[in-house]
Amino acid sequence: MLKFPAFPTLKAPENDGINARQIAFFGAFILPVYKLLELPSILSRFTGGDLLLPAFLQYLFQTGILLALLFVCSRSQTSLFERLEARLGKWTAVLYLFYALYFLFAGVLPLLDLDKFVYAVFYDTSPTFFSFIFFFFISAYVCSRGVKMLGRIADLSLFLFLVPFFALIAMSLGEADASNLLPIFQHRLEHTVSAFTYTAPHFSDAILLLPLLGNLRYQKGDGKKITLGYGLGGVFTLLFLGVFYGVYSTLASREHYAFAKIAQYFPALTVIGRIDLLLVYLLCIVLFIYVATPLHYATDLTTRTLGGKRRVWFAILFNLGALLFVLFFNQHYDAIYALFGQYLFPVFWVFADILPLLLLLLTLKKEKKGEKRYA
Repeated sequence: MLKFPAFPTLKAPENDGINARQIAFFGAFILPVYKLLELPSILSRFTGGDLLLPAFLQYLFQTGILLALLFVCSRSQTSLFERLEARLGKWTAVLYLFYALYFLFAGVLPLLDLDKFVYAVFYDTSPTFFSFIFFFFISAYVCSRGVKMLGRIADLSLFLFLVPFFALIAMSLGEADASNLLPIFQHRLEHTVSAFTYTAPHFSDAILLLPLLGNLRYQKGDGKKITLGYGLGGVFTLLFLGVFYGVYSTLASREHYAFAKIAQYFPALTVIGRIDLLLVYLLCIVLFIYVATPLHYATDLTTRTLGGKRRVWFAILFNLGALLFVLFFNQHYDAIYALFGQYLFPVFWVFADILPLLLLLLTLKKEKKGEKRYA
C-alpha cells in the first residue's frame, strides 16, 4: 500500500499568547487608522454628504460577523486554531496556506496607499526608491515575531492613536460646518450600494481580527471587551468622516490622505507652521502596523504548516516580494484600485466574511459533561 509522507506537525510559536484587551485595542485603535487615509475621498465621491451611511452599514455588517466569531470562540476553553486543527487534521495546513495567500492579496491596496501617501505628504522634493524602503524593515521585524508582538503593539496604540486623533479633530472642529452633511439621504440608494461594494476592501475587519481570536483562550467577558473595542473604532471612524466632510464639503472627493489634511486650515498653523504633521507622524506609526498586519498573518499561517520553523526567512521573503510589487506596480495605482473596488469586492465578501464563518462552524461540537463554556 502506498504511504504518503508525514505532514509536519502544526504548531504555533510558543510565545503566541494574546488577551481580549489587546484584541479590543487592536479593533479600536489600529483597524480605524487605514480608514482615515483614502476612504473619506472615496465615500465622498459616491455619496457626498451621505458618506456616513455606507460606512455605518459596513460597520453593522462587520459587527455581525464579529459577534458570530465570538460566539464560536465562547463555546470552548480551547483556542479556535486548536479546535480547527483537531477537526480538519492535515487539511488545516492547506487551509492555512490558502489564507496566507488571501492575506497577501488583501495587503495590496494598503501597501499602494501607504506608498503614495509617504511620497506625497513627507517629501517636498522628488523621492527616491529608498524613501519607502524603511517601512519594509519595520514590517519584516514585526512579521518575524509571533502574534504576541501584535498584542504589545495594540497596547501601545492606545496612546499612539488617541492623542493625535483627538488633537487633529480638535484642530479641525472650528473649520467644520455640520450643515455640509445635510440634508441626509440626498443621494439615491444605488449610490450608497456602489459605495458599500467599492469599499469592501477597506472594511474587511473581522478577518483581520480572526487570527488574533484564533490564539485567544476565551474567558467570560472577553466578547464584550472585544465588541466594545471594535465599536469604539467605528465611532472614531464615523466621527472623522463627519468632521472631514464638514471641513471640505463638495471638495472632499478630491482631498486624498485625509488625516494629513483635515487640520491644515487650523488658524494657528499660519503662525507656528505645520505642527499638525507631528500628529500625523504618530498616526503613521499605527498605519505602518496596520499595513504590516496582512504580511504578518501570511508569515504566521505559512510557518504554522512547518511546525513554527523558518519564520524569519518567510518574513524576509514576503516583505521582499511586497517591496518588489510596490516598486513595479505603483504606476498602475488607479487601475488596481478600480479592479479591486469594481470587480474583486466579492472576493472579500466570500473569503473574508462567509467562508470563515462556515469553517468555524466545524469547530462547534456538543459539550461534554462538565465542560465549561462562556457566553
